[in-house]
Amino acid sequence: MVSEADYRIVNFECPVCSGVESPLEKQGPNLSCTGKGVEAIKRAGFDCVTLANNHFYDYGDAGVKNTIEKCAEVGLDTVGGGMSLKEASAILYKKIEDKTLAVINCCEHEFSIASDNHGGSNPLNPVQQYYAIKQAKENAEYVLVIVHGGHEHWQLPSPRMKETYRFFIDAGADAVVNHHQHCYSGFEVYNGNPIFYGLGNFCFDRRGNWGQKWHEGLLLMLTFEEGKVGYEIFPYQQCLEKTSIEFLEKSAFDERLDELNEIIQDEKRLAEETKKYYASAEDKMSEVFEPCDGKFYLAGKRRGWLPSLISKKRKLLAENLICCESHRDKMIYYLEHKK
Repeated sequence: MVSEADYRIVNFECPVCSGVESPLEKQGPNLSCTGKGVEAIKRAGFDCVTLANNHFYDYGDAGVKNTIEKCAEVGLDTVGGGMSLKEASAILYKKIEDKTLAVINCCEHEFSIASDNHGGSNPLNPVQQYYAIKQAKENAEYVLVIVHGGHEHWQLPSPRMKETYRFFIDAGADAVVNHHQHCYSGFEVYNGNPIFYGLGNFCFDRRGNWGQKWHEGLLLMLTFEEGKVGYEIFPYQQCLEKTSIEFLEKSAFDERLDELNEIIQDEKRLAEETKKYYASAEDKMSEVFEPCDGKFYLAGKRRGWLPSLISKKRKLLAENLICCESHRDKMIYYLEHKK
Protein backbone atom coordinates (compact mmCIF):
# COMPACT_ATOMS: atom_id res chain seq x y z
CA MET A 1 0.00 0.00 0.00
CA VAL A 2 2.80 2.42 0.87
CA SER A 3 4.53 1.75 -2.45
CA GLU A 4 1.49 3.00 -4.39
CA ALA A 5 1.99 6.60 -3.26
CA ASP A 6 4.22 9.14 -5.02
CA TYR A 7 5.50 10.54 -1.71
CA ARG A 8 5.32 8.81 1.67
CA ILE A 9 5.48 10.54 5.06
CA VAL A 10 5.59 9.04 8.57
CA ASN A 11 6.05 10.49 12.06
CA PHE A 12 9.38 9.51 13.63
CA GLU A 13 8.90 9.86 17.36
CA CYS A 14 12.31 9.38 18.91
CA PRO A 15 15.88 10.57 18.39
CA VAL A 16 18.72 8.40 17.18
CA CYS A 17 21.17 7.62 20.00
CA SER A 18 24.38 5.62 20.34
CA GLY A 19 24.08 5.07 24.08
CA VAL A 20 26.32 7.87 25.34
CA GLU A 21 23.78 10.72 25.09
CA SER A 22 22.24 12.09 28.29
CA PRO A 23 18.45 11.99 28.65
CA LEU A 24 16.55 15.24 29.04
CA GLU A 25 15.01 15.93 32.44
CA LYS A 26 11.29 15.93 31.70
CA GLN A 27 7.94 14.52 32.68
CA GLY A 28 7.26 11.23 30.91
CA PRO A 29 9.54 8.63 29.29
CA ASN A 30 12.65 9.33 27.21
CA LEU A 31 12.46 7.42 23.94
CA SER A 32 15.32 6.61 21.58
CA CYS A 33 16.47 4.15 18.93
CA THR A 34 19.65 3.35 17.04
CA GLY A 35 20.31 4.23 13.43
CA LYS A 36 18.70 0.93 12.47
CA GLY A 37 15.32 2.51 13.20
CA VAL A 38 15.89 5.08 10.47
CA GLU A 39 17.12 2.40 8.10
CA ALA A 40 13.94 0.40 8.75
CA ILE A 41 11.79 3.40 7.84
CA LYS A 42 13.66 3.78 4.57
CA ARG A 43 13.34 0.07 3.78
CA ALA A 44 9.61 0.27 4.46
CA GLY A 45 9.37 2.69 1.56
CA PHE A 46 8.99 6.06 3.23
CA ASP A 47 10.46 9.25 1.77
CA CYS A 48 10.05 11.74 4.63
CA VAL A 49 9.82 11.78 8.43
CA THR A 50 8.12 14.43 10.55
CA LEU A 51 10.15 15.43 13.61
CA ALA A 52 7.80 17.83 15.39
CA ASN A 53 6.66 15.68 18.29
CA ASN A 54 7.01 15.48 22.07
CA HIS A 55 9.93 13.02 22.06
CA PHE A 56 12.30 14.42 19.43
CA TYR A 57 14.39 16.32 22.01
CA ASP A 58 14.45 13.49 24.59
CA TYR A 59 18.26 13.29 24.33
CA GLY A 60 19.03 16.94 23.69
CA ASP A 61 20.96 18.43 20.81
CA ALA A 62 23.05 15.30 20.42
CA GLY A 63 19.97 13.24 19.63
CA VAL A 64 18.65 15.89 17.25
CA LYS A 65 21.95 16.04 15.38
CA ASN A 66 22.25 12.24 15.18
CA THR A 67 18.72 11.91 13.81
CA ILE A 68 19.02 14.56 11.12
CA GLU A 69 22.41 13.24 9.98
CA LYS A 70 21.19 9.62 9.85
CA CYS A 71 18.08 10.58 7.88
CA ALA A 72 20.23 12.48 5.37
CA GLU A 73 22.60 9.51 5.14
CA VAL A 74 19.83 7.10 4.08
CA GLY A 75 18.04 9.64 1.87
CA LEU A 76 15.05 10.57 4.03
CA ASP A 77 13.64 14.10 3.94
CA THR A 78 12.93 15.70 7.32
CA VAL A 79 10.55 18.44 8.41
CA GLY A 80 9.55 19.95 11.74
CA GLY A 81 12.86 19.50 13.56
CA GLY A 82 16.29 21.09 13.54
CA MET A 83 19.26 22.39 15.49
CA SER A 84 17.50 25.72 16.07
CA LEU A 85 13.99 27.17 15.90
CA LYS A 86 14.75 28.60 12.46
CA GLU A 87 15.72 25.17 11.14
CA ALA A 88 12.85 23.40 12.87
CA SER A 89 10.24 25.78 11.42
CA ALA A 90 11.51 25.53 7.84
CA ILE A 91 8.92 24.55 5.23
CA LEU A 92 9.67 21.42 3.22
CA TYR A 93 9.08 21.84 -0.52
CA LYS A 94 8.87 18.71 -2.64
CA LYS A 95 8.54 18.64 -6.42
CA ILE A 96 6.30 15.74 -7.43
CA GLU A 97 5.88 15.37 -11.17
CA ASP A 98 4.94 18.89 -12.32
CA LYS A 99 3.56 20.16 -8.99
CA THR A 100 5.15 21.34 -5.73
CA LEU A 101 3.92 20.18 -2.34
CA ALA A 102 4.75 22.26 0.74
CA VAL A 103 4.77 20.48 4.12
CA ILE A 104 4.53 22.38 7.41
CA ASN A 105 5.04 20.35 10.59
CA CYS A 106 4.57 21.53 14.19
CA CYS A 107 3.68 20.14 17.62
CA GLU A 108 2.12 21.21 20.89
CA HIS A 109 4.42 22.55 23.61
CA GLU A 110 5.88 19.85 25.83
CA PHE A 111 9.61 19.29 26.36
CA SER A 112 10.78 19.07 22.76
CA ILE A 113 10.41 22.64 21.53
CA ALA A 114 13.34 24.24 19.70
CA SER A 115 14.61 27.73 20.50
CA ASP A 116 17.17 30.17 19.15
CA ASN A 117 19.73 28.52 21.46
CA HIS A 118 19.07 24.80 21.02
CA GLY A 119 17.47 22.28 18.72
CA GLY A 120 14.19 20.44 18.87
CA SER A 121 10.77 20.59 17.28
CA ASN A 122 8.77 23.35 15.61
CA PRO A 123 6.12 24.58 18.09
CA LEU A 124 2.44 24.93 17.38
CA ASN A 125 1.89 28.66 17.05
CA PRO A 126 -1.15 29.58 14.93
CA VAL A 127 0.24 33.05 14.18
CA GLN A 128 3.54 31.66 12.89
CA GLN A 129 1.79 28.83 11.04
CA TYR A 130 -0.48 31.43 9.38
CA TYR A 131 2.55 33.21 7.93
CA ALA A 132 4.16 29.89 6.98
CA ILE A 133 1.01 28.83 5.10
CA LYS A 134 0.90 32.16 3.27
CA GLN A 135 4.57 31.80 2.31
CA ALA A 136 4.04 28.21 1.20
CA LYS A 137 1.09 29.16 -1.01
CA GLU A 138 3.35 31.55 -2.89
CA ASN A 139 5.84 28.79 -3.66
CA ALA A 140 3.77 25.63 -4.01
CA GLU A 141 0.54 24.44 -5.57
CA TYR A 142 -0.49 22.50 -2.45
CA VAL A 143 0.11 22.98 1.27
CA LEU A 144 -0.11 20.16 3.83
CA VAL A 145 -0.01 20.99 7.56
CA ILE A 146 0.87 18.12 9.91
CA VAL A 147 0.35 18.70 13.65
CA HIS A 148 1.36 16.55 16.62
CA GLY A 149 -1.06 17.19 19.47
CA GLY A 150 -4.22 16.29 21.31
CA HIS A 151 -5.23 14.29 24.38
CA GLU A 152 -3.58 10.90 24.71
CA HIS A 153 -5.93 7.89 24.57
CA TRP A 154 -8.97 10.07 23.80
CA GLN A 155 -10.54 9.72 20.37
CA LEU A 156 -11.87 13.23 19.80
CA PRO A 157 -10.30 16.62 19.13
CA SER A 158 -10.92 19.40 21.60
CA PRO A 159 -12.92 22.43 20.37
CA ARG A 160 -9.62 24.35 20.45
CA MET A 161 -8.02 21.86 18.06
CA LYS A 162 -11.00 21.99 15.72
CA GLU A 163 -10.96 25.79 15.69
CA THR A 164 -7.19 25.93 15.11
CA TYR A 165 -7.12 23.36 12.31
CA ARG A 166 -10.07 25.01 10.56
CA PHE A 167 -8.15 28.26 10.83
CA PHE A 168 -5.22 26.63 9.00
CA ILE A 169 -7.61 25.70 6.18
CA ASP A 170 -8.98 29.26 6.11
CA ALA A 171 -5.38 30.52 5.93
CA GLY A 172 -4.79 28.47 2.77
CA ALA A 173 -3.80 24.94 3.79
CA ASP A 174 -5.17 22.26 1.49
CA ALA A 175 -5.23 19.56 4.17
CA VAL A 176 -4.46 19.22 7.89
CA VAL A 177 -3.40 15.94 9.51
CA ASN A 178 -2.98 15.43 13.26
CA HIS A 179 -1.43 12.63 15.29
CA HIS A 180 -0.16 11.98 18.83
CA GLN A 181 -3.05 10.51 20.83
CA HIS A 182 -2.06 6.81 20.45
CA CYS A 183 -5.54 6.20 19.03
CA TYR A 184 -7.32 7.17 15.86
CA SER A 185 -9.88 9.96 15.77
CA GLY A 186 -12.44 11.13 13.23
CA PHE A 187 -12.19 13.61 10.39
CA GLU A 188 -14.20 16.24 8.56
CA VAL A 189 -14.19 18.03 5.23
CA TYR A 190 -14.18 21.75 5.93
CA ASN A 191 -14.73 24.15 3.04
CA GLY A 192 -13.83 21.31 0.69
CA ASN A 193 -10.58 20.42 2.48
CA PRO A 194 -9.98 17.39 4.73
CA ILE A 195 -8.94 17.64 8.37
CA PHE A 196 -7.91 14.38 10.04
CA TYR A 197 -7.85 14.67 13.82
CA GLY A 198 -5.88 11.53 14.69
CA LEU A 199 -4.27 8.61 12.84
CA GLY A 200 -3.38 6.37 15.79
CA ASN A 201 -0.19 4.40 16.33
CA PHE A 202 1.42 3.27 13.08
CA CYS A 203 3.98 0.92 14.57
CA PHE A 204 4.36 1.09 18.35
CA ASP A 205 5.40 -2.29 19.73
CA ARG A 206 4.62 -2.63 23.41
CA ARG A 207 4.30 -5.85 25.36
CA GLY A 208 0.75 -7.00 26.00
CA ASN A 209 -2.67 -6.15 24.64
CA TRP A 210 -3.29 -2.44 25.26
CA GLY A 211 -6.84 -2.42 23.94
CA GLN A 212 -8.45 -1.85 20.61
CA LYS A 213 -7.76 1.89 20.54
CA TRP A 214 -4.00 1.38 20.98
CA HIS A 215 -3.67 -1.31 18.34
CA GLU A 216 -5.80 0.19 15.55
CA GLY A 217 -5.02 3.11 13.26
CA LEU A 218 -5.46 4.73 9.87
CA LEU A 219 -3.13 4.73 6.91
CA LEU A 220 -4.12 7.87 5.02
CA MET A 221 -3.63 8.49 1.31
CA LEU A 222 -4.16 12.06 0.10
CA THR A 223 -4.48 12.97 -3.57
CA PHE A 224 -3.73 16.47 -4.84
CA GLU A 225 -4.93 17.19 -8.36
CA GLU A 226 -6.67 19.94 -10.29
CA GLY A 227 -6.88 22.15 -7.24
CA LYS A 228 -8.76 19.54 -5.22
CA VAL A 229 -7.74 17.24 -2.38
CA GLY A 230 -9.07 13.71 -2.13
CA TYR A 231 -8.46 11.04 0.46
CA GLU A 232 -8.69 7.31 1.05
CA ILE A 233 -8.47 5.53 4.40
CA PHE A 234 -6.93 2.13 5.05
CA PRO A 235 -7.60 0.86 8.61
CA TYR A 236 -5.05 -1.48 10.17
CA GLN A 237 -4.16 -3.38 13.30
CA GLN A 238 -0.61 -2.90 14.58
CA CYS A 239 1.67 -4.75 16.99
CA LEU A 240 -0.96 -6.89 18.69
CA GLU A 241 0.74 -10.30 18.85
CA LYS A 242 3.85 -9.39 16.87
CA THR A 243 5.57 -6.32 15.45
CA SER A 244 3.50 -6.09 12.29
CA ILE A 245 0.77 -4.13 10.55
CA GLU A 246 -2.29 -5.92 9.15
CA PHE A 247 -5.13 -4.27 7.26
CA LEU A 248 -8.66 -4.56 8.67
CA GLU A 249 -12.12 -4.99 7.21
CA LYS A 250 -13.32 -1.49 6.36
CA SER A 251 -17.09 -1.84 6.95
CA ALA A 252 -16.99 -2.42 10.73
CA PHE A 253 -14.19 0.13 11.13
CA ASP A 254 -16.11 2.75 9.13
CA GLU A 255 -19.08 2.42 11.49
CA ARG A 256 -16.91 3.37 14.46
CA LEU A 257 -15.31 6.17 12.47
CA ASP A 258 -18.73 7.53 11.47
CA GLU A 259 -19.70 7.76 15.14
CA LEU A 260 -16.68 9.95 15.84
CA ASN A 261 -17.32 12.06 12.75
CA GLU A 262 -20.89 12.76 13.84
CA ILE A 263 -19.69 14.11 17.17
CA ILE A 264 -17.01 16.25 15.51
CA GLN A 265 -19.57 17.80 13.18
CA ASP A 266 -21.90 18.70 16.07
CA GLU A 267 -20.42 21.66 17.98
CA LYS A 268 -22.65 21.10 21.02
CA ARG A 269 -21.96 17.37 21.28
CA LEU A 270 -18.22 17.87 20.88
CA ALA A 271 -18.23 20.48 23.65
CA GLU A 272 -20.22 18.15 25.92
CA GLU A 273 -17.95 15.16 25.27
CA THR A 274 -14.89 17.32 25.89
CA LYS A 275 -16.28 18.50 29.23
CA LYS A 276 -16.96 14.89 30.25
CA TYR A 277 -13.39 13.95 29.39
CA TYR A 278 -11.93 16.92 31.27
CA ALA A 279 -14.10 16.09 34.29
CA SER A 280 -12.72 12.54 34.31
CA ALA A 281 -9.19 13.98 34.56
CA GLU A 282 -9.83 16.33 37.49
CA ASP A 283 -8.04 14.18 40.06
CA LYS A 284 -4.84 14.16 38.03
CA MET A 285 -5.03 17.90 37.40
CA SER A 286 -5.39 18.55 41.14
CA GLU A 287 -2.10 16.78 41.93
CA VAL A 288 -0.01 19.80 41.02
CA PHE A 289 -1.71 21.85 43.74
CA GLU A 290 -1.27 19.35 46.58
CA PRO A 291 1.84 20.74 48.39
CA CYS A 292 1.33 22.47 51.73
CA ASP A 293 0.37 26.14 51.48
CA GLY A 294 -0.31 27.06 55.13
CA LYS A 295 0.66 30.57 56.24
CA PHE A 296 3.23 29.36 58.79
CA TYR A 297 4.95 27.17 56.19
CA LEU A 298 4.97 29.99 53.62
CA ALA A 299 6.35 32.47 56.17
CA GLY A 300 9.13 30.07 57.14
CA LYS A 301 9.94 29.34 53.50
CA ARG A 302 10.20 33.04 52.63
CA ARG A 303 12.67 33.51 55.49
CA GLY A 304 14.71 30.52 54.38
CA TRP A 305 13.87 28.50 57.50
CA LEU A 306 11.98 25.76 55.62
CA PRO A 307 12.73 24.05 52.30
CA SER A 308 10.42 24.02 49.31
CA LEU A 309 8.08 21.01 49.33
CA ILE A 310 7.76 21.07 45.56
CA SER A 311 10.07 18.42 44.14
CA LYS A 312 11.79 18.68 40.78
CA LYS A 313 9.41 16.01 39.52
CA ARG A 314 6.45 18.11 40.61
CA LYS A 315 7.88 21.19 38.91
CA LEU A 316 8.27 19.24 35.66
CA LEU A 317 4.66 18.11 35.98
CA ALA A 318 3.53 21.70 36.46
CA GLU A 319 5.58 22.84 33.46
CA ASN A 320 4.00 20.19 31.26
CA LEU A 321 0.47 21.00 32.41
CA ILE A 322 0.96 24.72 31.81
CA CYS A 323 2.97 24.74 28.58
CA CYS A 324 1.27 21.98 26.57
CA GLU A 325 -1.92 23.26 24.93
CA SER A 326 -3.97 20.08 25.49
CA HIS A 327 -2.84 19.66 29.11
CA ARG A 328 -3.56 23.34 29.74
CA ASP A 329 -7.11 22.92 28.39
CA LYS A 330 -7.74 20.25 31.02
CA MET A 331 -6.11 22.35 33.73
CA ILE A 332 -8.28 25.38 32.92
CA TYR A 333 -11.37 23.19 33.10
CA TYR A 334 -10.25 21.89 36.49
CA LEU A 335 -9.64 25.40 37.83
CA GLU A 336 -13.03 26.57 36.61
CA HIS A 337 -14.93 23.57 38.02
CA LYS A 338 -12.94 22.61 41.12
CA LYS A 339 -15.01 21.84 44.16
